[in-house]
Amino acid sequence: MISPKVTIHLDRLKANFDLVKKQVNGKTIMAVVKANGYGHGGATCAKTLEGHGCDFFAVFSIDEGIELRDAGIQSDILIFSRLDQSRLNEAINYNLILNISHRMDLDNVITYHKETGFSLRTHLKVDTGMTRLGIDVDSIPEIIQLLVDYPEVKCEGIYSHFATADEGDLSYAIEQQTKFKSILNVAYDMGYSFKNIHLSNSGAVLNVDQSLYNVVRVGMLLYGAFPSSEVPMDLPIQPVMTFKAPIVTVRKVPAGTHVSYGGVYETDSITHIGVIQCGFADGLPRPWYEKGYVSHNGKKIKIAGRICMDQFMVDFGNTIPNEGDEVLMIGQEGPDEIRIETISNTIQSTPYVIATGIGGRTKRIYQG
Repeated sequence: MISPKVTIHLDRLKANFDLVKKQVNGKTIMAVVKANGYGHGGATCAKTLEGHGCDFFAVFSIDEGIELRDAGIQSDILIFSRLDQSRLNEAINYNLILNISHRMDLDNVITYHKETGFSLRTHLKVDTGMTRLGIDVDSIPEIIQLLVDYPEVKCEGIYSHFATADEGDLSYAIEQQTKFKSILNVAYDMGYSFKNIHLSNSGAVLNVDQSLYNVVRVGMLLYGAFPSSEVPMDLPIQPVMTFKAPIVTVRKVPAGTHVSYGGVYETDSITHIGVIQCGFADGLPRPWYEKGYVSHNGKKIKIAGRICMDQFMVDFGNTIPNEGDEVLMIGQEGPDEIRIETISNTIQSTPYVIATGIGGRTKRIYQG
């Protein structure tokens, strides 16, 4: 097959789930499978995890939630996006949990119940410092009073999101944690309690003490990557994704040969340049070319020049590979390993950006 391919190792996904479950002392894991499971295949990963004991999932949009239901997922599904008044019937029909992040959202949920008699399932999103979606701290008493006054609103959970839980300096995360505790105390003092309470994300699971409530939202750790280089990295998670591509041409070139756009790479001796059938349109980050490499038969082979849209070149030196051989670009398979964190750290990106950027024209193959 003369095209790049992504292999998703579902056995590794299950093993990572088990490791995280142990790390959080058996608390409920809400597996985050938004953005097509961070590029790994949301529905397939969810089906695998549900069959392995996971009973809570999170996605961003109503459409992603419906996709999971259509794939046969029976477990709870939380929608992270702002509540969409025009799609409340779908939330009922597909049994999706909606996000209340604004007073207007709660008003719409109450109005919907008055008009239809149906109670929407919801979680309350509070802003403790991300400054994205969420109820402001000062508005919490008003919102809680509305929930007390309208018990027909099924507000099953409350949560917030850390902004810096994957950084070495945790002072801001601790401030957020303190605010979240104070919000919970306000609710308790007003006689309101929540079934599901969640604050920790992947970074917090590894890095923020006492942030674990009864539910933990986990995404990147399940897929076998650490959210940043500033968190403890001793949990033996395995990369679930392997990204490979074939060598389509090998050319012997003399010293002084310029390779790829701009001619920024120049050979310093007779060498063998391999053309790899993959480019930045497939998800290989273009900035990686400066210090990047691929792995072939356990050896690092440096990238030669700028990554093109559909192809890139590598310098094999004296080695003469076979056309049709595959090189590994991301992941681990046999003797070859390039962790996605290595690439993201080198190009000052994140594993999230790289994983979700691996394009739709790249075929996914599921194993395990």
